[in-house]
Amino acid sequence: MKAIHPVLAALTTALVFSSGAALAQSGFKKAGGVLADAAGMTVYTFDKDTAGSGKSACSAGCAKMWPPVPATDERVASPYSTVTRDDGTKQLAYKGKPLYLFANDTKPGERKGDKLKDVWHVVAD
Repeated sequence: MKAIHPVLAALTTALVFSSGAALAQSGFKKAGGVLADAAGMTVYTFDKDTAGSGKSACSAGCAKMWPPVPATDERVASPYSTVTRDDGTKQLAYKGKPLYLFANDTKPGERKGDKLKDVWHVVAD
């Protein structure tokens, strides 16, 4: 089994339901006006992903630079949902759009990926 990055594991744990009881989306917070994970890392969406399609358009090399925010098979509360990636893994989505981190963001609060190639955006909503 492939190891999950500790930040991603903490985020996933904070967002799932356990024994039918919701754990608050306390793994996410507004930080400087944008959505960030529990460690303060900025979360992004990709314009090539279509909200509600249930798919991610970022795979292979793209997913190395833009690691998908993982989700478990457990249910999450709205406005969060999950999508199934081409490799069968689950990815967390916000308002139907898959969520990603950016590999070049190395410290909490960094937003180096915002507006990159005019297709990557912080979640400011």
